[in-house]
Parts: sequence; C-alpha cells; structure tokens
Amino acid sequence: MGLFTEEIAIDLGTANTLIIHNDKVVVNSPSIVAMDRTNNKIIAIGEEASMMQGKTHENIRTIRPLKDGVIADFNASEQMINKLIKSIPSLKKRFFTPSLRMVICIPSGITEVEMRAVKESAERVNGKEVYLIHEPMAAAIGIGIDIMQPKGNMIVDIGGGTTEIAVIALSGIVCDKSVKIAGDVFSNDIINYMRSKHNLYVGDRTAEKIKILVGAVIEDLEDAPEEMSVQGRDLLTGKPKQAIISHVEIAKALDKSVIRIEDAIMEALSQTPPELAADIYNTGIYLAGGGALLRGLDKRLSRRTDLPVYISEDPLQAVVRGTGIALKNIDRFKTVLIK
Repeated sequence: MGLFTEEIAIDLGTANTLIIHNDKVVVNSPSIVAMDRTNNKIIAIGEEASMMQGKTHENIRTIRPLKDGVIADFNASEQMINKLIKSIPSLKKRFFTPSLRMVICIPSGITEVEMRAVKESAERVNGKEVYLIHEPMAAAIGIGIDIMQPKGNMIVDIGGGTTEIAVIALSGIVCDKSVKIAGDVFSNDIINYMRSKHNLYVGDRTAEKIKILVGAVIEDLEDAPEEMSVQGRDLLTGKPKQAIISHVEIAKALDKSVIRIEDAIMEALSQTPPELAADIYNTGIYLAGGGALLRGLDKRLSRRTDLPVYISEDPLQAVVRGTGIALKNIDRFKTVLIK
C-alpha cells in the first residue's frame, strides 16, 4: 500500500492553489485556466494562463474555476487539479499515477452539495482517501496554535474569494462567520476607483498589481510605499494613458469593504461565549491569507476591536501549511477532518 500511495495536501483557493507533498510546497500557482473555445481543450493553467488574462482573442477564454471559495466550473476545476497534481516533480517520474491520500481545505460556510463537488473532483484524479478540513481550522494549525486546548483563539483568514472568521477551541469551531468580501472585491474596488477618480479603465491584473505594490487600508503608514504609475485606457478619449497613484488613494478605495470585514469580526466577537471571549482578550486575533498583507490592516483592526492583532508569518501559506500538518498527523487530527 505504502509503495503505491502518495500523500498530498491541497489548498484550493479562489486566487491561488497550493499543494504540499513530502512536507514541501511543490505547487503554488494561480487558480486560472485558459481554454480553446473551438474544442474546449485546456491550453494553459496557472502562471501561464494568468499571463493571458485580459489579453486573449475570441478563440481563447480564461476561466477562474473557483468563485467565492467554491467550485463554480466543475469541468475546468477538475482538469486544473489533475494537471497541477501531475506537475508535482516527484510524481512526474512515475510510469503510472499512484493512488492518493489527500487532505483538501474548504471554506467554513460551504454547503453539502459544494462539499460533494470538491470530493468528487478529488476522487476523479485518483484520490483513494479524501479528507476535507475547514479553512480557519487549517489556518490555525498552520499558524502554530494548539487547537486541542480548551482555550479560545480567533482566526481571520482573508483569501481571494471569502474572508473566514472563526473562534476555535477544543479542536472545533465554536462560532464562525464567512463573508464574500476578500481579495477579488478589493481588486474590483480599485478598478471602480480608477474609473471614477482618474477616468482610467484598468484590468484585473493591473488592479492586482496596484494592490500588491501600493495597497493599504490606513493613510498614516510608517513606511509608506512609493507612488506608482498606472497605465490603462482613458474613458473620455479612448487613448492609452497613465496616472500616478499613492497608498492614500487605495486606502480610500478599499475603505467600504474593510468596514464590512470589521463588522463581520465584531459580529463574530458578539456571538462568542464569555469564557472564550476572555481568552481572546489575552491571545488577540490572528490574521492569515493574502489579504493579511495589506499594509496597516493589523493596526486598523486593532483600533476597531481594542485587541492585539497578529499577522502570521508567511500568511499566504498558513492554510496550506496547516493542511499539510493535518495530513501528516491524520490520527491526531481525526476530530477536525471530514471523511
């Protein structure tokens, strides 16, 4: 059995898919596929497909198979998972595909039907044993919290499609809140801001770049990023043009969405049992996911909640790290995994 079974942990994200094999992150690629419209064959996945986004002609379309943290395009997501598993370096050398034991992480607000979709996708790519784990739980394990303890911890995981907020104690989720405001919504906010304030029409990839280079949620940053020049199409003249933007403008653009995340955190806190609230007062809030990298987010949440806020190290990989740890110690984390 051991010879023919490989173990992999997958974080199927709206924005990025990460795979761990033998304790190493072997795949870290954007969750996007490029398809040929004429024969519905996949031309490119991941980084290569991401380069094509917004630059395709009518015969090619780029698809993001996951929307708001769940599978939106079943066929594309299956092919993407399949190709990504086959691209794992140590499995490439094999003559035949080994059967896989997988742990896949899912959003906490997912329905039964959506869960089955993830499971079926996994079984079709040769998954013999498939376990699912909730995202906030995986993030908590990845951050290094001992989830078995009778002690409350609050995790806020801001991904590409959803923001997962959960209070965890005794290896279970006591109260959780899942809001569909995360990286994608932030990108849309930036696109709309550039339209209304600068009459400049920019695409998703440019918005993503702006978010990474000058993205911030408060205006008074200590080490502010330099201003950035953004190119796009002028909405008035139709000519290509350039505008210079700073982090202050992006903080204004993202303000409404960040307020909604703050409200969701406050709501989760208000549902927390008093004993766990006492623990959270001492332990604070942990941030994971790509959204945690927005400059000043920890400060802003700390001001709103009056609690210490910590960003996990390498927040982008916290969830997949936790999924990988759960995979290695399946017996220990039996209570957390959904078979």
